[in-house]
Amino acid sequence: MFGPESTGKTTLAKQLADHFQTVWAPEFARDYLQEKWNISQKVCEPEDLLPIAIGQVKLENDSLQKANKYLFCDTNLMVTKVFSELYYNFCDPILEKAATKHKYDLFFLTDIDVPWTKDDLRDKPSDREKTFETFKKTLIENKKPFVVISGTPEERFNKGLKILSDLEKAKNIGLSSSDFVKIYEYGVNPDTILKHLAIFKKGMPKTILDRAAVIGDGIAKLSETDFKLFESLFDSEKDKLKLKKFVPASGAASRMFKFLSEFLNDFKVNEESINAYINRTKDNALTVFLAGLEKYPFYEEIDDALKRNYSNYHYWNKDLKDYYFIKTLLSPKYLNFAGKPKGILPFHKYDDGYITTPVEEHLKECAFYSSSNNTAFLHFTISEEHQIDFEKIIGEVKEKIERQSGIKITIKFSYQNKATDTIAVDVNNEPFRDQNGELVFRPGGHGALIDNLNNLDADIVFIKNIDNVIQNHIEEIALYKKALAGVLIALQQQIFSYSNKLDSDTITEDDIEEIVSFVKNKLNNGIVSDFEKYTLGNKISYIKEILNRPIRVCGMVKNEGEPGGGPFWIKHNNGHVSLQIVESSQVDLNNAEQLAISKTATHFNPVDLICGIKNYKGEKFDLTQFVDHNSGFIVEKNKDGRALKAYELPGLWNGAMAKWITIFVQVPLITFNPVKTVNDLLKPAHQPQ
Repeated sequence: MFGPESTGKTTLAKQLADHFQTVWAPEFARDYLQEKWNISQKVCEPEDLLPIAIGQVKLENDSLQKANKYLFCDTNLMVTKVFSELYYNFCDPILEKAATKHKYDLFFLTDIDVPWTKDDLRDKPSDREKTFETFKKTLIENKKPFVVISGTPEERFNKGLKILSDLEKAKNIGLSSSDFVKIYEYGVNPDTILKHLAIFKKGMPKTILDRAAVIGDGIAKLSETDFKLFESLFDSEKDKLKLKKFVPASGAASRMFKFLSEFLNDFKVNEESINAYINRTKDNALTVFLAGLEKYPFYEEIDDALKRNYSNYHYWNKDLKDYYFIKTLLSPKYLNFAGKPKGILPFHKYDDGYITTPVEEHLKECAFYSSSNNTAFLHFTISEEHQIDFEKIIGEVKEKIERQSGIKITIKFSYQNKATDTIAVDVNNEPFRDQNGELVFRPGGHGALIDNLNNLDADIVFIKNIDNVIQNHIEEIALYKKALAGVLIALQQQIFSYSNKLDSDTITEDDIEEIVSFVKNKLNNGIVSDFEKYTLGNKISYIKEILNRPIRVCGMVKNEGEPGGGPFWIKHNNGHVSLQIVESSQVDLNNAEQLAISKTATHFNPVDLICGIKNYKGEKFDLTQFVDHNSGFIVEKNKDGRALKAYELPGLWNGAMAKWITIFVQVPLITFNPVKTVNDLLKPAHQPQ
């Protein structure tokens, strides 16, 4: 136990020792100084510190001989060192060396959130905050593994028990105390670490494709009339509902400019022409980029910067101008586009010269199709360090969009929970350590955002990626988004009606037969073969379990060769078949049969989702209960020139939604306009009309 006077060290040491049926080492200084006070009415003096230190070590060593698994120390030499420095501005070198070298598996830094209690030896009721920070700083400077313990005595005790249980698990898998503290600070459970390490060693089970989902077999095809009818249904019902638009927007734009970054790293600027580089590297993407240079929304900004910064710019040849254009675009000293999130980059330039970002386009869209009662709620998941950039753009455009649309827009942000980060391993599946010997954790992928989605309070959530925006045609986009929401509402109305009927006392076998038909034909869900043998009560329970789930209606476009997941019927271990969005990395492409099925896919998932996340009673689902935890990914990365492997959680629209009710609806290609590389900005959807 480590901390200032009167912070509950003795109480906690006794509690933990009693619980674990072991001994605890008391504070030698207390009896030593109390005796001195009783005899001479003198307090601690510098010459007392070494005898106190020697007595403390002897007490601990004696206690260690009697300890059962744990030894809890009420204080330690590091406390004596700190008090020596606080009171006398000095620490004996012998004491300092002993305190620094003395090792414990863990320090509990006791907080000052308990009342200060006076006794004969305590004399510093003021400056507790400053004293606490001194204690904390000492642990950090001496690289001691510590955890802050706060709360009531009972809360501290329970917290201590949990920490010690987790520490033991970490030790059992070969991790150090410092490793444990890093894990604790991340909020990652050691059981999760153990589970992920086992996944690296065993590998992820592959998804078994049964067949591709196609029109008439898993994918619904609606007429334009149908789309407009569902749009009307949505418009008639929306004011009764709380709507939100959810936009994953934390990803950096590094992949968007990958081929340009490679060019800057590899181009021999004084030795070859850009044309020679393209011929040498077969970099056709660079050819496209340079051919369309003046069509990019950021062209004029960079061109002006070059003219302003280089007085001889007009005399440069085209290769030099192009090289410095790309350098200005990407260099951290200048625009640093590859280091920024996509959401804040210039994407569109309108006929009047006005330039917009994806953030602004999403604000326009949410006002168009995800508002009710003249209010729209927009939620971005972002990296915390970029929030100021997002807020700056929003501050510049929000009022104008609200004025033009007549819709009040409320915007909120959330960050990916650090506790969802996953441990990295080396090629031998052992925990990967950086150059300082510390464990390396990596973000768990967008599947971690199921927690962010789970925290929303909404009846219907529109999900759309940050880069899937369009220039012009917003009315057409709105039609299909609202129509998909109408499909969801129609399904919900029927599901909720059946769920209420299943709760009633008047349910009959005829009702069950009708609901089973609905489940098979409208929800794409099979029924167990021996269902007819069930009692009425068991039939009700079985169907309730099928109906009482979150719902997602997913827009599907015809496959035009874009990378990403597609719709398939997949086979589960129990033989059940369900509709899922499957990434190619989830499929065993070395299996000829699975490869053949994957090639029959006709559609692509543009991550255009409408989600119903409340049940028929108006209660929020716990979305974490509907995740398939066996559908994550193992990816290969590189850090400091060394190979590592990382585990990514089941994808947000893949395994994280695997147990939802899933409906696929074909939508036009115009609804899908992602910007995977900067060259995508040259496509018609991102150019003035």
